This record gives sequence, structure tokens and C-alpha cells, in this order.
Amino acid sequence: MGSAPLPAAFLLTSLSAVILLEAVLAGVGHRMGIPHLWLIAVTRTLQIAVLGGLAGTWPGGLTAIGLGRNTLKTGLRQGLIGSAAFALAAGLLFAGLTAAGQDPFRLVRSPLPAEPPMRVLFFIVGGGIAPVAEEIVFRGLIFGYLRRWGTVAAVLISTAVFAAFHTGTTVPVTQIVGGIVFAIAYHLSGSLLSPIVIHVLGNLAIFSLSLPFFY
Repeated sequence: MGSAPLPAAFLLTSLSAVILLEAVLAGVGHRMGIPHLWLIAVTRTLQIAVLGGLAGTWPGGLTAIGLGRNTLKTGLRQGLIGSAAFALAAGLLFAGLTAAGQDPFRLVRSPLPAEPPMRVLFFIVGGGIAPVAEEIVFRGLIFGYLRRWGTVAAVLISTAVFAAFHTGTTVPVTQIVGGIVFAIAYHLSGSLLSPIVIHVLGNLAIFSLSLPFFY
């Protein structure tokens, strides 16, 4: 389901704009001493605006990246249903791990800023702005382009790229699971709003669960 596979020219133009903004703003932020979290907020917001503007210049407009107006209601509904199903599955997994004597929270624990104002900003950026930008890039663009080679390939490759983007000192388990869920949600609903809702609510849940462990 969803729109037709994106043309290569659209993908390359959009990703070039994302990378250019990332590089330019990182340089500006370094010279001006802008705090990292504020820099991410500005960068992701501008990336969302630029990508939306670029999509508007291509045939189909925002529909090309799964944000057509006629799909938003369906995307919201299926996103909420998907979030509830994901939360239930995570709850059962956590219960099983706890019963087995494991600490399930170590899989999702997220370091949060110590200062309350920065913590609020962290929730806004990490729980709202960044997920929207990431869904446009990884599902709207990359998954949307890869669909020409089949859904399975599109899910696996877009998830691998998404996980690689989040690679740190440990295996990004939550990003791998999330990437698969987000891609399938987009495919089934035909609306990018569905994975956006799941991504946003999932991040906010992880951050909220992390609060008792740090404060």
C-alpha cells in the first residue's frame, strides 16, 4: 500500500538537502557554541520544512512521502491502534523478562538531561521533532524508494540504515525493532502519519520510563 515508489532524483535531491543542512548547521553551531540539543531542534525542524517544501514541488506533492491529506485520518487511527498493540507486546515481553530474573528496562533506558528546562526540551525534541524528521527520511524517502524491489527488501534495508544511524556503543535493539514496526505500519496504512504516531508515542514512553532511574 502507499504511494508509488519514489523516483531516484527525488530521493537524491531530498537526501542531499538533509545532509547539507546537517553539515552547515553543525559547523555554525560549533562556531557559535550552540548547545547540542538546541542545535538538533533547529536542524530537524529545518529539515522537516525543507523536505516538505521539496515534496510539494514533485508530482503528487506530500502524497509522494505518505502525507497526503486524504490519508491523515486513517494514519492517525492506525497509528494509535499500532501504538496500543506495540505497548501491549512490550508489556508482555517486560513481564516475561522480569519473571526470568532479567532487567527489561536496561533495553530501553535513556539518559536524560539533569536540568529540568533541558529535560523538557529533550522530550520535545526527542519525542516530537526528531521522530517526525526521521520518519520522513527513513520511511517516507528511503523506504518509499526501496519499495520498487519489494516490501521485504524495503523493510530490511530501511531498518538497517535507520539502526546504523543510531549505532552507539551497544547494538541498537530498540531501533531495529522500531524500524521494522514503523516500516510495516507505513506499508499497511499507506500513511506516514501512522509510523510517526507510533514513533512519537514510543519515544515519549521510553523517556518517561527512564525518569525514575535518573531522578
